[in-house]
Amino acid sequence: MLNINGRAIETDAEGFLTNLEDWSEELAQCLAENDQMTLTQQHWKVLRWIRDYYAENGVAPNLRIMSKLLGKDLGEEYADKKQLFELFPYNPAKQGARYAGMPKPTGCV
Repeated sequence: MLNINGRAIETDAEGFLTNLEDWSEELAQCLAENDQMTLTQQHWKVLRWIRDYYAENGVAPNLRIMSKLLGKDLGEEYADKKQLFELFPYNPAKQGARYAGMPKPTGCV
């Protein structure tokens, strides 16, 4: 459970939202701060891409999909797994989906 501006937000044991409608940019900022991270424009591009991917496909993208499609959609620097791990060091697909308010990607342990 998270508390964002006095509002209780329910999460599962891994920190993923139980109600996807509870997502906000404030929530993403809070999750990043809990991980001692500051979200940059690069992070936000990836988070918005994850949200768009979910809206279109009904699932959160795994790392293989991210590295394959991000470069095409956002620019080649985003296709580099090393760059993705610099942005999201705890696993780009899993951490990115959590910050983006999406369910845990399939195939992520």
